[in-house]
Amino acid sequence: MKMKKARYIITLSLFSLASIGLDSCSKNFLDKPLLGNLTEDVLATEKGVTTLLIGTYAALDGQNVGGGTWESSPTNWIYGSVAAGDAHKGSDAGDQPPINLIATGKSDPTNGFFNAKWRANYEGISRANAVLRVAEKATDMSPETKAMLTAEARFLRGHYYFDLKKMFNMVPWIDETTTEFKQPNTEDIWSKIEADFQFAYDNLGDNAPAIGRVNKWAAAAYLGKTLLFEKKFGEAIPVFTAIIANGKNSGGVKYGLTDRFEDNFDPANKNNKETVFAVQMVAKAGTGDISSGNAGEMLNFPYGDSPFGCCGFYQPTVDLVNSYRTDADGLPFLDTYNSEVVKHDQGVESGTAFTTYTGRLDPRLDWTAGRRGIPYKDWGNHPGKKWIRDQNFAGPYAPKKNVYWQVTQDKFSDRISWAPGSAINIHVIRYADVLLMAAEAEAQAGSLANAMAYVNQVRERAGKPETMVYKYNDDTDPLAGFSTDLAANYVVGQYPGGSAVFASKESALKAIYFERKLELAMEGHRYFDLVRWGIAPTEMAKFFTYESQWTSDIDGGTFTANKNEYYPIPQAQMDLSSTGGVPTLTQNQGY
Repeated sequence: MKMKKARYIITLSLFSLASIGLDSCSKNFLDKPLLGNLTEDVLATEKGVTTLLIGTYAALDGQNVGGGTWESSPTNWIYGSVAAGDAHKGSDAGDQPPINLIATGKSDPTNGFFNAKWRANYEGISRANAVLRVAEKATDMSPETKAMLTAEARFLRGHYYFDLKKMFNMVPWIDETTTEFKQPNTEDIWSKIEADFQFAYDNLGDNAPAIGRVNKWAAAAYLGKTLLFEKKFGEAIPVFTAIIANGKNSGGVKYGLTDRFEDNFDPANKNNKETVFAVQMVAKAGTGDISSGNAGEMLNFPYGDSPFGCCGFYQPTVDLVNSYRTDADGLPFLDTYNSEVVKHDQGVESGTAFTTYTGRLDPRLDWTAGRRGIPYKDWGNHPGKKWIRDQNFAGPYAPKKNVYWQVTQDKFSDRISWAPGSAINIHVIRYADVLLMAAEAEAQAGSLANAMAYVNQVRERAGKPETMVYKYNDDTDPLAGFSTDLAANYVVGQYPGGSAVFASKESALKAIYFERKLELAMEGHRYFDLVRWGIAPTEMAKFFTYESQWTSDIDGGTFTANKNEYYPIPQAQMDLSSTGGVPTLTQNQGY
């Protein structure tokens, strides 16, 4: 049975967070019980706790809980990809200008995007804490059921706090026992996040009660990821080793890489063996809006006369596209990928003849970035400029992983709003990510041979015929299917035994970092990877210098060390935390 995106409209004073995550409220409002609200005692049953838990899952999409839409998207496409050189904001200079500031490292605490993200995560935390509090009062649950529901709630709380931690660093810890909500943000909460995931790992089983709910292996993966961010590489290795040997998805299917890379972004094939933890999305949910259908990415479709109508955001960068060039052995150019440009149609009208790049490429490029003359899934060959809002501002490319297929659009797209929604799940962690995290831990504190083997598993899938992009049988009718002719010159190889790249820790890490760039591009990871690796200032400086020759949107972009590693604590939250005019919260360095 699949878990549908349930929306529980429950008026609960226990969901209040006082100063955390609320724009305005009076002390009297918080002190007085709401008429008709459900008390903890009423909800203290297995059914009530389960309902609260599903409500905690429902907050994962970031919609209708934090005052934001794309601002609070769980994909982190703005904070994790646009800010890191995966993508340009897109559209034009005057559309959603707060993103321009985030993309160029010039944001300040008054940028409302940060407040929306903060509020969305603390809403999820509030709901998780409610589950934990009420579960303690329930008397009709078996110990096993109570342990499972509590473990799921702690997993979800860990997730929300992880998202806050990687974005803002020092954030206040609010748990189910907190009564004074104006807590300082002076404590490093990594150990508490780790404890939540460890508890979930220890108390969940192989199978979840429903697809979309988490199991012990999702908890193990998030625990391993937490250890990686804490730089506890030696502790992370056995966790990842156990996942790779024994891990299963929530339906009990052993983890593995799908033969088709693109299946991870096709709602017809979601919750497959590569799914570790995903936010479940549903099109046409009957809610009257697209909040359950990837509303956070509603801006991120080709513009102009495209079949999507709106809105031209989230355009892959030239730097990213060039990264997919390969050498004669099918290996990436780790240091010199920008020495040659993958030919693009910047400044070329769609009606003007254009020949695509003929050099060697990794096919993951053409499932990640839409480019002129290459099949855009089954919507026809990407026509170039007429699908781009402003090439001079944001370049010639279009996003692709978040776009649904034409043949299944009646089932998996949602056009009830002014911009599209879809049923494409959001991968928070997928198995390819696990393999690359395991490779990183091994390179740092284990075996370079193991690290190379994990990277090669990812590259092997990239080189399979099922991952290649093929030309259409009939260019005038893309729905007629695909031919056996490759759409580009795809050449992907694996690192051979004795490879000099994996002969040292330094060069091995460079290859692993680059593989994460290729495999996980446009999935909201890169900014946080660059920061935790300690290379963000150098890499972003190179990116701004190179990419600014093509577009105007990142002019003046900078990454300031000891500042831009984290985003500012939202000014609205600083103000709400004040007691006697003095904020309880401490602003991040440099803001």
